[in-house]
Amino acid sequence: MTVTATALLVIAGAFAVGDWVAVGREARRAEYWCKPVATAAFVAAAATVRATAGDTQLCFVVALGLCWCGDVFLMLPSADGGFDGFVPGLGAFLLAQIGFAVGFALRGGPAWSYALGAGLVAAVAVPLGARFVGALRRARRTTLVGPVLAYLLAISTMATTAIGGADGWGIAGAALFLASDALIAETRFVREHRGAAVAIMVTYHLALAGLVVSLV
Repeated sequence: MTVTATALLVIAGAFAVGDWVAVGREARRAEYWCKPVATAAFVAAAATVRATAGDTQLCFVVALGLCWCGDVFLMLPSADGGFDGFVPGLGAFLLAQIGFAVGFALRGGPAWSYALGAGLVAAVAVPLGARFVGALRRARRTTLVGPVLAYLLAISTMATTAIGGADGWGIAGAALFLASDALIAETRFVREHRGAAVAIMVTYHLALAGLVVSLV
């Protein structure tokens, strides 16, 4: 880990905590500053670490940049009958998951570890998919079924490749990312949960930190 990357991770952590506080207090102006700055600092940290694999590092930098785009889309206010940033945000994060998956896959790993990863991830993803699709159909929001399933497949692939070819930091990052996105889907499609908004951001930022540190 370089001095620059370490400093950027500290900056990212500081703005991440600021975002958690802002979300908890529903301070939108502070959230609009803290959230994108935190993700941008994670992108810069990933670009400046002394990575063990340069091709994986490049994939992660691109993926984290897409996460930043997704953050911005999801923060934009939606209007009745007008623009809704959820779908483009979902698309940006879907591409990000593909980038992370490619980065993990480039590291390689034994076949049994990928099989183990696929089994563990499927045990979590399949029930989640059934829950969210059922909720969307009950709410007659069937146009979102395809995008949501596509994203679930992408993040499941990312988590599988993380288990198959990553170290503990990468696996933790992938698991936290899956947890964060599952909470988003739960609150958007099923029902609200007290404290979920803060939990979503805590798990998300910890996921990004784990993914960046896994590059070293």
